[in-house]
Amino acid sequence: MRRSNPFVVLTAVLLLALTVGIPGFNLGRVTHAQDNTPTPTAEPTLPTVASGALPAEITLTLAGFAVPREAYAEIIPLFQQEWENKTGQKVSFQESYQASGAQSRAIVGGFKADVAALSLESDITRIAKANLITHDWKDTPYKGIVSASVAVLAVRPGNPKNITGWADLARGGIEIITPNPATSGGAQWNLLAVYGAAKRGKVEGVEAGEESAFAFLSKVISNISVLDKDGRESFLSFERGIGDVAITYENEVYAGLAKGGEYEIIYPTSTILIENPIAYIDVYVDENGTRPAAEAFVNFTLTEAAQRIFAKHGFRPLIPELLTEPEIAAKFPVIQDVFTIEEFGGWSVVAKELFGEEGKISQLLISIKG
Repeated sequence: MRRSNPFVVLTAVLLLALTVGIPGFNLGRVTHAQDNTPTPTAEPTLPTVASGALPAEITLTLAGFAVPREAYAEIIPLFQQEWENKTGQKVSFQESYQASGAQSRAIVGGFKADVAALSLESDITRIAKANLITHDWKDTPYKGIVSASVAVLAVRPGNPKNITGWADLARGGIEIITPNPATSGGAQWNLLAVYGAAKRGKVEGVEAGEESAFAFLSKVISNISVLDKDGRESFLSFERGIGDVAITYENEVYAGLAKGGEYEIIYPTSTILIENPIAYIDVYVDENGTRPAAEAFVNFTLTEAAQRIFAKHGFRPLIPELLTEPEIAAKFPVIQDVFTIEEFGGWSVVAKELFGEEGKISQLLISIKG
C-alpha cells in the first residue's frame, strides 16, 4: 500500500505533442564538450537477494521535491510488484513532497527518509556533507541523475503581452511568477536559465558576458511579483491568475494543461537543461533496515519502464533510445541552444558563489526584493 504525506499537492498529467525542427539539441540530452555523462551499456536490474533473507514487509520513505509526484505515483507500484516477485518482500511507501531545499534540510535535521529525489545536486550534497550519504551516489549510469527537463515560459491565452523569449521579461509592465530560490531548487534553475542565456549572448539586446547578464537579470527580478516556496506552489499562483508569465519546468506546464489550464508555452531559443538527482541515504536505510529495497528502487528509476513514465509526465527521458521513438520525440521540441550547470562551473560553484548567503544572485534578490 502507499501512504501519502498530508502536504502532498495533487495535479494531473499530460501527453502533449509538439514538433519543432531546430538543429543543435538532441531532444532532452545535450551532446557537447560540457556533457560527458556516460551512455549506459545495459539497463539497470534489481539486485539478487536470497529468498527468505529479507523481512516480509517494510516501508520505504521517499522524500521528493514538489514537481514529480505524479510520475512517482506510477513508478512506485511497478517497483513494488517487481520487487515482490523477485524477493517476496512487500514494500509500502511513505511519500513526502515539498521544496527541494526544505526537503534536504529536513533530512539533515533528522527526517529519516530512505531515498531523496531532489531538484538540485547541491541539495543531495548537503545530505552527503552531513555524513548521511556515504556511498558514491553519482556512481550510476547518469551520474546520479534520474529526471530531466528544461526551463520554459508560460503565458496567458493569446499571449496578450507578446512575450517571445527572455528579453521580454525585462520590459516594463510585465509581472513574472517564479518561486523563491532560498527554498526552491526550481527557482534556482529558472534564474540560471535567464542568467545563462544572457551570459552566452543569446538574449536579444544583451551583450554576452557576466556584467551585462547580471544587469539584465536585475531587470527581470524587478518584475517578479510573487516568490512562492516551491515550483508547484508558484505555478499554482500563475494558474490562479497572478502574473503575466511564469518561468517554470516544461513538465509543469504539461501537467497544468492536462488539468484544463488556459495558457500557452513559450520555448526560449536558449535555456538550461534541468537535471534532478536521486540517492538512497546510507545512515537511514541502515537504521530502518531498508537498504536492499532502497538501493533497488533507485536502480529501478533508471530502467526503461520508469523512464517511459517520466516521459509520459513531461520529463525528458535519459535513455537516448527512447528519444528516437516518434511518439516520445514528438512531445519535446528541439531547442536551439541548451546549456548545462557546467556553464557556471557546476553546483559546487553555483551553490556558494551565486546562491549562497553572500552569493551574487542571492544578494541581487535581497537588494531588489528585500
